Amino acid sequence: MDFKQAIKGLNDLLLEQQPAKINSSWISKNAPCIYRFIWKNVRNEIGDIDWDRIISKLDKNFQKRWASKHSKTKKQWQALKWYRSRKEVNLVLKKHKHKLYAFISPQDSEDRKIRNVISIALVRIAQKGNLSAKKEIISLLRFTAGYWIETFPNLRSWKGYEAELDDQLETCVRRYRFTGSFMTYLFCSLEYRGRGLRLVYSLDEEMFLGTKRRIENVVQDPETGQISYFKAF
Repeated sequence: MDFKQAIKGLNDLLLEQQPAKINSSWISKNAPCIYRFIWKNVRNEIGDIDWDRIISKLDKNFQKRWASKHSKTKKQWQALKWYRSRKEVNLVLKKHKHKLYAFISPQDSEDRKIRNVISIALVRIAQKGNLSAKKEIISLLRFTAGYWIETFPNLRSWKGYEAELDDQLETCVRRYRFTGSFMTYLFCSLEYRGRGLRLVYSLDEEMFLGTKRRIENVVQDPETGQISYFKAF
């Protein structure tokens, strides 16, 4: 049996039995030969079974039925037995060291694919309680999020909310279960949460083709002392 045969056999079995939920225990019970192959041959950088690789190859309908134990509630996240292991992080980074630029400036679809692979690997280690992995993935995601915020108008509301952005990045790391691409999940989460943020402008920003700065439109009521922003039309 090889990987391709294992995936085909698992997809065929799922199509036949149509379970409402799928997890490693279900596979072990209903497809022991396939499970043994996975257990022996499909491992990630730190030696755990790479279920993300397996699930990503299943039919879309079955991907949605995967009952992952990775996703954590806020209470579960806080209760984790946190530890530091740079070694686990380096196992991921060393394997993809020549592709880390993809978090800053991906050149093509292959770079974006590798960026997603690296992200998921670090997210899974962080979800186990590795503080080093959590710090590393959030640091890398800041580069990508920063680029998105400067590039996509629907994310520009995050500009000026650095602390809130870090909180949202950590929330996505904590909650990621298996919803396909982690980066797509992150983008959609930022887009949704950003709708409630007010745009922050620099008072030094130029207006009217550079003839004025925003601060020149800030006025103070001489009677009440209230400061407001005067908009000229």
